[in-house]
Amino acid sequence: MRFDSWSKAPQSLNALRVLLLLAFALFASSAYSASKTVLVLGDSLSAEYGIARGTGWVNLLQERLRAEKFNVSVVNASISGETTSGGAARLPALLKKHQPAFLIIELGGNDGLRGLSLEATEANLRAMIKAGQLAKAKVLLLGMRLPPNYGATYTENFHALYGKLARENKTALVPFFLEGIATREDLFQSDRIHPSAAAHTILLDNVWPTLKPLLLKK
Repeated sequence: MRFDSWSKAPQSLNALRVLLLLAFALFASSAYSASKTVLVLGDSLSAEYGIARGTGWVNLLQERLRAEKFNVSVVNASISGETTSGGAARLPALLKKHQPAFLIIELGGNDGLRGLSLEATEANLRAMIKAGQLAKAKVLLLGMRLPPNYGATYTENFHALYGKLARENKTALVPFFLEGIATREDLFQSDRIHPSAAAHTILLDNVWPTLKPLLLKK
């Protein structure tokens, strides 16, 4: 062996070490910046019922994420008329397929409008929350209120379900998804049930202050 090779050996080792560190940094950066998914499981309020495609709050959420430089994609699995029973049945397959980092549950309104059992609604919502958490998703529950004509006891107990479930399961909560909209006739379609396109910017503004901190934690 030539004596000058000994002096070159440490340089080669240093170069190798630098290459390994660079490779690790690139891998870590790639893993950190990999796109995450928000899965929205909702009913007609999230499925753009009665308004033009692309104008609903879920699509506006994707636009806001892009504008604020979040590398997050949104999957809208909402169906008009969906109940908590239907959502609970569909969710396992959706979690397996999309592997979301975040799960937004916007369900329960149709249960209440149909006067369904509060116990069943609570059990279904709890099952969805647990399924999301077991899949390692951060869960955000969107609370709902019912019109007063359903009776004070039923409407209050219905609304209280959301806060109760959020506390018990330590999930994020938007207390009332239709805050700032429910009392304004001009923000509803002619059926007085579904928000107009103009109201969907408010829906997003109701969700964003609670969702954004979850995005920053991941």
